[in-house]
Amino acid sequence: MLVHLQCLLVGRAYDQIRNSICYPNVNVKICATHAGVTVGEDGATHQMLEDISMMRTLPNMKVMCTSDDTQTKWAVEEIAKIDGPVYLRLCRLATPVIYDEEQKFEIGKGIQIGDGEAATVIATGVVVSEALKAKEELEKEGINIRVVDIHTIKPIDRELIIKCAKETKKIITIEDHSVIGGLGSAVCEVLSTSYPTKVIRMGVKDTFGKSGKAEELLAYFGLTSRNIIEKVKEN
Repeated sequence: MLVHLQCLLVGRAYDQIRNSICYPNVNVKICATHAGVTVGEDGATHQMLEDISMMRTLPNMKVMCTSDDTQTKWAVEEIAKIDGPVYLRLCRLATPVIYDEEQKFEIGKGIQIGDGEAATVIATGVVVSEALKAKEELEKEGINIRVVDIHTIKPIDRELIIKCAKETKKIITIEDHSVIGGLGSAVCEVLSTSYPTKVIRMGVKDTFGKSGKAEELLAYFGLTSRNIIEKVKEN
């Protein structure tokens, strides 16, 4: 069964998701839109910043967050083939097309773009395009980084994360979500047990969102390409 609902409703339906879907491991797909501060003018009450954290703690639940139209089409097709609960997080903001139809995707496997050694920027969802903008700008200055698109947050690609930590000087995570319990926390959990590494986590700090245009809010909360560039250059 495929369920469509606003990310806001994940909080209201949490008990049903936990006890009626995940506990009996029912084959339900939750495709939730309007996530993060990029919801925009609807404001804090509609800007769900804790849904990834809530969903990834649930046993049996897979958690995904796509970055463009191509990846979203693929994800919808693939989760329909899985027997069990899946939470697919979608954003409201229109995003640039990153991938062509020939791109290979696999649930649980991140996508590495570039092989720079100055830093790895691990991103998910709407801010993957911001990470790629930062990569392009830094290349003009002779600073080469790599971007890792983590479309599957649970199960997360442990192998790729550890590989990048070993090969690059700095690990940065970025997400349109709270820094508590989301992608950054998941990356820290991997590295703390397998390859202890300092991780710079970019996301919404311990606060609610605000009303405003999506692009303005990304800047307000420090989630733009410019902010990424600053973190890459920090000593």
